[in-house]
Amino acid sequence: MMAEFTAATVKELRERSGAGMMDCKKALTESGGDIESAIDWLRTKGLAAAAKKAGRTAAEGLVGVAVQGTKGAVVEVNSETDFVAKNEQFQTFVRDVTQLALTTGDDVEALLAAPLGSGTVQDALTTNIATIGENQSLRRARVLSVSEGAVVSYVHNAAAPGLGKIGVLVALEGNAPADRIEALGKQIAMHIAAAYPLALTGDGIDPALIEREAAIAREKAADKIAGKPPEVVEKIVKGPVDKFRKENALLTQAFVIDGKTPVGDVVAAEAKAAGGTIVIKDFVRFQLGEGIEKQQSDFAAEVAATAGIKKDEPVA
Repeated sequence: MMAEFTAATVKELRERSGAGMMDCKKALTESGGDIESAIDWLRTKGLAAAAKKAGRTAAEGLVGVAVQGTKGAVVEVNSETDFVAKNEQFQTFVRDVTQLALTTGDDVEALLAAPLGSGTVQDALTTNIATIGENQSLRRARVLSVSEGAVVSYVHNAAAPGLGKIGVLVALEGNAPADRIEALGKQIAMHIAAAYPLALTGDGIDPALIEREAAIAREKAADKIAGKPPEVVEKIVKGPVDKFRKENALLTQAFVIDGKTPVGDVVAAEAKAAGGTIVIKDFVRFQLGEGIEKQQSDFAAEVAATAGIKKDEPVA
């Protein structure tokens, strides 16, 4: 039985992998129509680069960031359409909740129960849904802090002060002059927004992702490793996996400003120049809608359905 998939699925796979149409169709057939498996299949055949991490974001709304003293918060609130993100009432809500996270913490249930106005955050959210006319949800929050140094924020393509579609916090611990830490932090935060690191160090990357890369490397090197002892196989696989770790860990990524110096070396050099200590303690990057699948609307089908006809049926 042939796998079933739509033209839209083929289009998405082409956009994410850069592979040709026929290769994408073959990959989807081999993987039962599953896009992630199809990407892996294309990569094992050398037909695609690594899947674009950022891809197309699926949900709308806003990411809010706020910093107070040595603490910072980032919050994501989703809506059904981008139109709501421009609504002043919605923007005020996201800004208020982000400020609340600084004191309440990043547990979503605790945030929803926190006092806001004459009720709670949940009450305000319910009111927003009723008055704006779209479903909305407080999806996630994260708070970072340092004992000494700074938490620096950055919003990419801000829709309003502290609000946008990509929000970043970077926590820098150290006793270097505050202005030097702030300036470095802003550059590192911009790097994080652009380079999308998966963890601070290679050891912090999700083991499932590492195993996925190892499986792809084994498949690509199938001819080389056939009949070889396990220790030789692992040595062959180690190179691509180590490369993946290096390219996806913040401290070993090439700094976007010069394209070559590891971020960890940039921080160390700045600390030395400033005559103090600076260490990246942690970071967080929220991209609106990442990981949420949004149902794709077929406008022609909707119009046809409204008119009571089938999409491909000729209209008299």
